[in-house]
Amino acid sequence: MRPPYNPRMPSLSRLLSPPKRPSIQRDAIALQLEDGTRIGVLRVRDPRARRIRLSVTERGPRLTLPLRASLATGDAFLHQHREWLAAQIAAHGQTLPLQRGLTSQLPLRGDMRALRWESGRFSHVREEDDGTLVFVSPEHAGPAALQRALREFYEAGARADIGRWLPGYLPGLPRPPRRICLKVMSSQWGSLAPDGTLNLDLSLVLGAPSAFEYVLVHELCHLIHADHSRRFWHEVELRCPDWREARDYFREHGRRLKADLHALLT
Repeated sequence: MRPPYNPRMPSLSRLLSPPKRPSIQRDAIALQLEDGTRIGVLRVRDPRARRIRLSVTERGPRLTLPLRASLATGDAFLHQHREWLAAQIAAHGQTLPLQRGLTSQLPLRGDMRALRWESGRFSHVREEDDGTLVFVSPEHAGPAALQRALREFYEAGARADIGRWLPGYLPGLPRPPRRICLKVMSSQWGSLAPDGTLNLDLSLVLGAPSAFEYVLVHELCHLIHADHSRRFWHEVELRCPDWREARDYFREHGRRLKADLHALLT
């Protein structure tokens, strides 16, 4: 005989399902370095973390805490490592927050371009004949509108560069790329998808054009050889004899490019 239904008894599926992990919690805290500079640190309480960890990437400083660690312990750990944190931030380069009327320079094609602000009906960026950048925006424009306008400007500049370089390489390829997409990539500079879509990191337009062109050549050569064999590098060498210099450029400046783009667009 089946026992009477008890609404307080949990269902079998609830009993057998694995317990839910606590969610990851994030908040931002301010830290003053020894030289008086104030920076923002992302504090993350992660149930998977086993120890307190401090790291710096192109997205900025991050303090990771396990569930058992108190906020006071995390703050003490952060202050103890202020000197190390300052050195890591210096190695990654200064961030460039985009602020209307205050930002006076923007990175573009390996240079820092002078920036002038003007009022207008909609937000957009244009480049003058002398290389000066003009950021036009309404007085009330918020950060999202400014970031969107700057991203559109960078994307247009990157596509113009690709449009100049690509026709010279297409005749030597078995097929053209299916399409070319510009993305904000965390670690890679480019990739070629199985369907022939070529992805390029948007921060490439901030750096030296020769380095940007090398990444384009590198990914195009994957249409010939999908691996990184000697035959692949031979194809790269034929099209870009100075590819080693470009590789060294990214080792020296790559983190800065990605950090600057992230700071400007977020």
